Amino acid sequence: METRKIWVPAILGICAVIAAAVLGRSYTYKYRSQDRIAVTGLGEKEFTSDLIVWKGAVVEQAATVGGGYAALEENKRKVQAYLHEKGVADSTVLFMFVNVERLSESVYDNGHYVGERFTGYQLRQEFKIESTDVEAVENVSREISSLIARGVMVESEQPDYFYTRLSDLKQELIEQASADARTRAENIARNAGARLGRLSGARMGVFQITGANSNEALSAGGVYNSASKHKKASITVRLEYLVK
Repeated sequence: METRKIWVPAILGICAVIAAAVLGRSYTYKYRSQDRIAVTGLGEKEFTSDLIVWKGAVVEQAATVGGGYAALEENKRKVQAYLHEKGVADSTVLFMFVNVERLSESVYDNGHYVGERFTGYQLRQEFKIESTDVEAVENVSREISSLIARGVMVESEQPDYFYTRLSDLKQELIEQASADARTRAENIARNAGARLGRLSGARMGVFQITGANSNEALSAGGVYNSASKHKKASITVRLEYLVK
């Protein structure tokens, strides 16, 4: 009985010491975890696209498929000659397969629909130009309507603009954003009378490409603007440092 009276206080004392040690370590960890600086740096750069992709189509209507093919082929040659004349390399022009659509019109009798009447065929051949000669293709895309005066029915889309050295650009912006974040962290630490310690964490933000001088909204998933020839790329880097 006496032995039990001795062991109970001893066990309680040991438990109290362990609890105090654990509590003390938790406070120490909490203090140290707050002894950090987290900053976000920005890297951005404006650049000009070096690749253009432009799509269009040659369209022809005829009473027969054979007649339509012959007329379409003639107009295709006119388009090719026009592009060559404007300085667009033949190797950059790709003509797709010919799509043939049967045309008809609705027929009414005394206001009542009675069926469809065949009116002919429409043949459509799309083409695509992919070139690093951005200016030449850009000019052609603006002036292609002049072919209509030559009897050629041409449809045209807006060009898309791209950049072929995105990997190099992204690496440059990551370095710029990291340096910017480091500078911000040093300024914060110096103003607080402390010094930066080792880097404890880093996280890269989303790569964004918008039109230059635009108010285009950014996206959590990233934005890639292909409509603007002149663009701006940006990226953020979040760094976390220990503080001495």
